[in-house]
Amino acid sequence: MQKIFKDCYGLDRRCYEKFGLTEDILMEHAADAMARRINTLAKERSHILIVAGPGNNGADGITLARLLYGRHDISLCLPYGAKSQMAKLQLSRLEQLGLEIADALPPAADIVVDALFGAGLSKPLDETAIDLLDRLNGMDGYKIACDIPTGIDPSGNPNPIAFKADATVTMGALKTALFSDHAKPYVGEIEVADLGVDRRVYEDHTDTFLLEETDFSPPLRTNPASHKGHYGHLCVVAGSKRGAAVLCGLAGLRFGAGLVTVISDHAIDNLPFSLMRSGSLPETTTAVAIGMGMGYEYDPILVESAIIERDLPLLMDADMCYVPWIKPLLQKCSKTVVTPHPKEFAALLKTLEIDEVSATDIQQDRFGWARRFSDRYPDTVLVLKGANTLVAHGGMVYVNPLGTPVLAQAGSGDVLSGLIASLLAQGYTPLNAAVNGTLAHTLAARTYRGADFSATAEDLVEGIRWLEA
Repeated sequence: MQKIFKDCYGLDRRCYEKFGLTEDILMEHAADAMARRINTLAKERSHILIVAGPGNNGADGITLARLLYGRHDISLCLPYGAKSQMAKLQLSRLEQLGLEIADALPPAADIVVDALFGAGLSKPLDETAIDLLDRLNGMDGYKIACDIPTGIDPSGNPNPIAFKADATVTMGALKTALFSDHAKPYVGEIEVADLGVDRRVYEDHTDTFLLEETDFSPPLRTNPASHKGHYGHLCVVAGSKRGAAVLCGLAGLRFGAGLVTVISDHAIDNLPFSLMRSGSLPETTTAVAIGMGMGYEYDPILVESAIIERDLPLLMDADMCYVPWIKPLLQKCSKTVVTPHPKEFAALLKTLEIDEVSATDIQQDRFGWARRFSDRYPDTVLVLKGANTLVAHGGMVYVNPLGTPVLAQAGSGDVLSGLIASLLAQGYTPLNAAVNGTLAHTLAARTYRGADFSATAEDLVEGIRWLEA
């Protein structure tokens, strides 16, 4: 698990004031990290194009040109000149080597470095920058962004376009802007550059964390004398689209729940033999999943009263975001997880009278809206699904960046609900269930060996069997 920060200005200041490191020293380390990355990729005398902006992001690029000069053929473009104090200083040093600034972009390059505008971009790009990025994105060379791809604003949105990097070398620490859904197609592989001290020294306290494969803690069975009763009884409430409940139940069973029952007043055609069916919640129920394929006309009275009376661990998904009776469940149940996608989350915010926004608004500021919900319902765990799924709880946000296009198909969310609910049934806390459920979901997608467009929800369920600690 790695720390993520909204920005690094305070961390840089701490280096100046506490460790006696100057801005110049930090910049040298930033450029050296990029140079090392480039030297592992490129043969000697490769053609390196560096496009540097007028501020300190550009100063990083100018410093990089100095470090690479002599080993590679360098084209340095300064479309806006050098305006910040550090950019002017670094340019004066570079000029002592005799490198001439390029008047125009070359037709091709082996490696293209974007050092135009970094984390400080606060307004839309001008026409010059847009035209420049279009041309850079059209080049065939390997593309590296310095700190943050140019065009990505502090909320992680292209403003209005962005440099499309194969890799981003970000300075000092990870930033939230790199992990928005809109930024994911642009950032490529992310590497953090140390700035004169180790990250463990440079980084301070944060409330945002990046989940990694090594954070996954599956429900391994270590008791050789155990039976199904030791592993919980998950109940999945079926609605008008009962296939969604079946998928959820199969995922829950595959992920270790000792028993899974589908709650339905009606017979379910072709119900898998491994799943049970009941018209009410059994006394042995240890967790409930509800909402997937439910429909808006579902009569909640019996299920709702039983859940509240017994304060059962509860996962709510999909259609639950649209019905008013989600509010008493959130208020009265102490162990709850909600798992909306952006459109459902917008509906949930309206249902709970928090705000009226669109799914587009949510995607423009995923971290902000997740925190607003968490502030209002601090005991509930929110799983905001997306390309980078967010898990928010008690003021903390955890980012799962491991999702792939394999997950972009019908039923994927039902499988995720089953995974999280299965862990709730087995006694995981809501936060741990959400974290490990989302990790299992993405890791199962990564085990899929077919074409990414060919996967089905059933393939995800099958992939659970191959997960390891």
